[in-house]
Amino acid sequence: MPSASTLFRTSVNKIQSEPTQADGKTYEQLRQECLQRKMLFEDPDFPTTDSSLFFSESVPVNFEWKRPGEICKDPKFIVGGADRTDICQGQLGDCWLLAAIASLTLDKEILSRVVPPDQSFDRGYAGIFHFQFWQHNRWLDVVVDDRLPCVRNKLMFLHSADCNEFWSALLEKAYAKLNGSYESLKGGSTLEALEDFTGGVGEVYETKKAPSDLFTILKKALDRGSMMGCSIDITSSAESEAQTSTGLVKGHAYSVTGLEEVNYRGGKVRLIRIRNPWGQVEWNGPWSDSSREWSVIDKSDKIRLLENATDDGEFWMEFEDFKANYDRVELCNLTPDSLMDDTKKKWNVNVLDGSWVRGSTAGGCRNFIDTFWTNPQFKLKLEDAHTDNQCNVIIALMQKNRRKLRKEGLDMETIGFAIYQCPNNEDHADKDFFRFNGSKARSRTYINTREVSERFILPPGNYLVVPTTFQPHKEADFLVRIFSETKAGALEMGNTIEADLPEPPVPTQPEEETAEEKGLRKLFEQVAGSDQAISAHELKDLLNGVLSRRKEIKFDGVSLNTCHSIINLMDADGSGMIEFQEFKIFWEKMKKWMMLFLAFDTDRSGRMSSYELRSALKATGIQLNNQLLQLIALRFADDNYEIDFDDYLTCIVRLENMFRVFKALDTKGTGEVNLNFQQFLMLAMNV
Repeated sequence: MPSASTLFRTSVNKIQSEPTQADGKTYEQLRQECLQRKMLFEDPDFPTTDSSLFFSESVPVNFEWKRPGEICKDPKFIVGGADRTDICQGQLGDCWLLAAIASLTLDKEILSRVVPPDQSFDRGYAGIFHFQFWQHNRWLDVVVDDRLPCVRNKLMFLHSADCNEFWSALLEKAYAKLNGSYESLKGGSTLEALEDFTGGVGEVYETKKAPSDLFTILKKALDRGSMMGCSIDITSSAESEAQTSTGLVKGHAYSVTGLEEVNYRGGKVRLIRIRNPWGQVEWNGPWSDSSREWSVIDKSDKIRLLENATDDGEFWMEFEDFKANYDRVELCNLTPDSLMDDTKKKWNVNVLDGSWVRGSTAGGCRNFIDTFWTNPQFKLKLEDAHTDNQCNVIIALMQKNRRKLRKEGLDMETIGFAIYQCPNNEDHADKDFFRFNGSKARSRTYINTREVSERFILPPGNYLVVPTTFQPHKEADFLVRIFSETKAGALEMGNTIEADLPEPPVPTQPEEETAEEKGLRKLFEQVAGSDQAISAHELKDLLNGVLSRRKEIKFDGVSLNTCHSIINLMDADGSGMIEFQEFKIFWEKMKKWMMLFLAFDTDRSGRMSSYELRSALKATGIQLNNQLLQLIALRFADDNYEIDFDDYLTCIVRLENMFRVFKALDTKGTGEVNLNFQQFLMLAMNV
């Protein structure tokens, strides 16, 4: 279901962060316990072991974990205010994170949320600190102890230029804990960290393909508190962090910290200020710190723009040079106000969760039409268009927890999405819909980043948003966020759970039986014997004898468990056996189910694709939502995402049995029943 956004600026004081410690204790509870016991905190959830540092390689040097008081004489949490010069990169490839932290320092309100300021090494010090991050529409409070990885008494990772300042190093440790280890922070997008600091929504502009008013867009975004990063693409791994002759570094994350327009030689020149998180290595072209261009502009502008200009990694450059040298700029819109006009708007926000599960909802992109339609589908209703009859909407698809899952050998999946005109009165669009209808819009590319987001201009109406991985059978949890300037609603399609199960027909009198029914009776009597009823064992022999002659069906025989389920479904008098009239009703069902199985066995392999199960069940009168289909596929599908006839039969019989039992118990038709524990066990064992 859609939920309210937790963007930072939407009622800051009302957003409560959730504790993340395994024991459920809050930062304050842990701090007080340590003070009472007169002991410094040691975090059991992120211990000082090699696994907290690296997961894919041995630790390259002999690290020592030291508290700030062991590193210097007078440690401070923050010295003279947290600013972008407090962020110097160490021996970890997380420049993307450092660029985001540098941007974070430009907004003191947001900084105080991520880095709670009432922390110090003085009064109340207990070796414990905490930081707050946004994750998948929740704010989390992450606690760490202050033991930091060092070599020869020096911090090896993020550190401040002031040797006794530790807020940035502790922030990096908290973020490493959130993501599983320090190594998990290697490589990434500045936008990823910016969103985790704000709950905002990201946008990416390619500078070579950017709109003509890119400078205005960026200036407006910065004025409204948006955070930005930029980078230069690499063509091979050898170029990663290679320095150019102009002092710029390829494959390296920078932060954008300012945009200005100044008078220069009778005209206007547009400037952009950029920071290198290394704390050094700067642009040496026009408008660099000591370039001659500064001697031509107004003295007050020069003083204002070059304030604190030292070799601190921060520099100015002309905007046209920026576009020529940099390839990408990333924006994180905090409240995402429109950057296209001068009117500040309150956005309508919808947040939806989903999962791609192999065998049921991991259908891959449109290239794989046979499975594409099985992906989760979300209906978007856009209303109240502007005067030009258009709606401005941002759609952001985020895959969850992938950085943390690196320890298990799982990295970012390649993701994207497509938008279609929503079909009328459809619970879940089928294969034919996508076969004959093209998309109205889509993400520009499939890419292996945590989030893909796009801004669209669409007329009002109903749309279908289909998020996918590029390849089918790739599993991941995801979050879809939809931001619209006008009224909008969103919900997941395919949520219907219902069954159209007609009552069995009135028994046919023996003298009125057709030739087929007489033949069926003869077969039944041969198997049933003198008691004129069939047990589960006898049913197993009968079905295997009949079905073994059907060469188009491949299976290892109907199991006894399947036959017990059939008896439970058809046994009206509770005898544990079925009589002829019950058997005849079952046989009619069986013929229908077999025809459907063969119809959905499109490659004539004798097995049915688990992705087709939704359609096969719907044809029998049963509709399930994505969560149930995912569970069934995990239960019945094999490693090739196929279901043989026995498992298919077991699935349908058990589902129909459960629907009929529930309907019998739900006497008031409310969709709810009350069971005690014994009743629950009896039903579970019976089905």
